[in-house]
Amino acid sequence: MGKEAVPLADAEKSKRKKTERRGAPRAKVNLPARWEGVMTHQHASVTNLSVNGCFLLSGGSVERKELLRLEITLPDNQQIYPWAEVVEAAGEIGFAVRFTSMEQDEEERLSLFVIQTLETSGDPK
Repeated sequence: MGKEAVPLADAEKSKRKKTERRGAPRAKVNLPARWEGVMTHQHASVTNLSVNGCFLLSGGSVERKELLRLEITLPDNQQIYPWAEVVEAAGEIGFAVRFTSMEQDEEERLSLFVIQTLETSGDPK
């Protein structure tokens, strides 16, 4: 027997649920970064950023739920150093993380940068 087709309305609901789970607007960016896990450290590019997490284009292997230390360079050449948990690995392409902790001043700078980027791009996602 073949698979049943998922009605478009159900597919849209599923897509919306996935988006809503992120909980914060995401800005499309291209920021240099580095990450360090238990076994390795690599350079990366942050391509999607919110106050809750980001997507990193990077080589290297990570496991879901792995705890990483990130260094993300903002356009003003200041760095933020959040701890993050891997929530999704996309093979050789990169991975998504959820920030678990960072200094208060870094959190404020990140929030301001994301807000300004979203306002400039006009993209509320």
